[in-house]
Order: sequence, then C-alpha cells, then structure tokens
Amino acid sequence: MKDKVRFAIRVDGKVQGVWFRQTTKDKAEELGLTGTVENLEDGSVYIEAEGSEDDLGKLLMFCTTGSQNAEVKGVTLVKVPIIGYQGFSIK
Repeated sequence: MKDKVRFAIRVDGKVQGVWFRQTTKDKAEELGLTGTVENLEDGSVYIEAEGSEDDLGKLLMFCTTGSQNAEVKGVTLVKVPIIGYQGFSIK
C-alpha cells in the first residue's frame, strides 16, 4: 500500500459561485481521497486532501481547470502532516 500524504491546496481565480467546491468533492470522492474544501473570504478556494500522492496529483490536475464555469488563475500547494480525515466534506 502506498503511503498516505496530505496536501493543502489554494485555488485562485473565479472559483466561487461556479460549483467548484461540489465538483472538487465529487472528484476527491471518485479518487478515494478524504479532506475538506471551503470558500475563503478573499474569493479563493482552500482544499485539504489526504490520500496517495498519485491520487492527490490527479486532484491537483483537476484544480487547474476546476468546474465548468471556473476561471482558475493559480494553484498553490503545500505538503502538510496527516491529520486523519474521515470522508470528504464541504465547509
């Protein structure tokens, strides 16, 4: 079994009000990831996701385009310590 890792991902651009959080949750669940996704006050979206690096890489690729009406301007990520999420939720 591959080691589990956790990424903190920030997505900037037109990413609120375009179903970005829901489609991120759907993609994360499809990949078997756990974590959270939430809107930030500055208009960006913040994601914490845990799983294999391969599957997290697939989520990261999704984040570069996002939902159908999103206009992603930038994606940043930081590898952070595992905290053991159960499921994937929208905050």
